[in-house]
Amino acid sequence: MRIILASQSPMRKELLKQMGLEFEVLVSNADETFEDGLSLEEQSKRLAYIKAKTVFDETEGDRIIIGSDTMILKDNVVYGKPKDKQDAINMLNKLKNTHHTAITSLCVLAEKNGEYKEYLDYDTTKVFFKDMTEEEILNWIEIGNPYNKAGAYAIRSPFCVFIEKIEGNITTVQGLPVHKLYDIIKNIL
Repeated sequence: MRIILASQSPMRKELLKQMGLEFEVLVSNADETFEDGLSLEEQSKRLAYIKAKTVFDETEGDRIIIGSDTMILKDNVVYGKPKDKQDAINMLNKLKNTHHTAITSLCVLAEKNGEYKEYLDYDTTKVFFKDMTEEEILNWIEIGNPYNKAGAYAIRSPFCVFIEKIEGNITTVQGLPVHKLYDIIKNIL
């Protein structure tokens, strides 16, 4: 059975490899605009779903499509991927010396022997940052490529020295809650 990741995220690819799965990547070009009237959790689940559904509709046969969406939330504000250096600086200044929540939604769409199934869930993890000087923030931005990372940071990188602790699963912060994905795939196969 084909397993297809609907994401170009290097970290999601790495996490699937760590699970021992053979998979291919088909990047979803779904419109990721927020929909009015949805909670942030519902927005995240919707985005994971439309990413998976776009790729599902472009493929056929027995297959498992995995879509995911990660948001960094603090005080009901979403910190996505920074647009530029100043945006990254602003994000990290707002997140330092406090905690925020990483929410990652997971959508798995499967067709096996003509039977279609949908799985949609999310997971949250609290991330506590230490204080950072302006110099430390600028140094991270220079070495860390924050522009393709929600919240402008990567938990498994040199940035880890600024993370005091987490409450929850690290793979949720990395962009793919594999503890949930494993159970879904086990159920399908």
